[in-house]
Amino acid sequence: MSASNGMAGGHWIPAPAVREDRPAGRRAGGKRGEPLMTTFLRSHRWLIVAAVAMLGYLGPAALPSGAETGKPAATVTMDVVNFIPKQVTVKVGNTVEWRNTSSVAHTVTADPKKARDPKNVSLPKGARTFDSGNMDPGGTFTHTFPVAGTYRYVCIPHEVAGMIGEVIVKK
Repeated sequence: MSASNGMAGGHWIPAPAVREDRPAGRRAGGKRGEPLMTTFLRSHRWLIVAAVAMLGYLGPAALPSGAETGKPAATVTMDVVNFIPKQVTVKVGNTVEWRNTSSVAHTVTADPKKARDPKNVSLPKGARTFDSGNMDPGGTFTHTFPVAGTYRYVCIPHEVAGMIGEVIVKK
């Protein structure tokens, strides 16, 4: 006999059994017909509970560095060529939010290498530069200040028009 009629080397090979109680191609979970994800969640419940408990214990410290929580300590709005107010004072660790309320794009840039006149930008020793990139109308940008001192920043497209702001960060 040939292999084409279900025989191989003279021995009959049965076809695999097809189970009618679940769709073909789907792995069953721990209980009959239960999705695999449900079984995974049940079997790893202790791990999920432990992770949630750890986040609750650590609170904001468990968030990635740079993650900002809560309300900003100060808000600066932007009209066509002004930061309003031009100067804000906050404490170390506080966040400032800039809102573009004008009809044109702006930047919030504290990087002397990007400013047209590097003298318009200043940072305290040990502080890192920051740059919002292009902010379309309605856009917002936040920055948290980890180092005390005076930060002068510019709007790159409107720097020549005098769009310069300042954040004073106190200990």
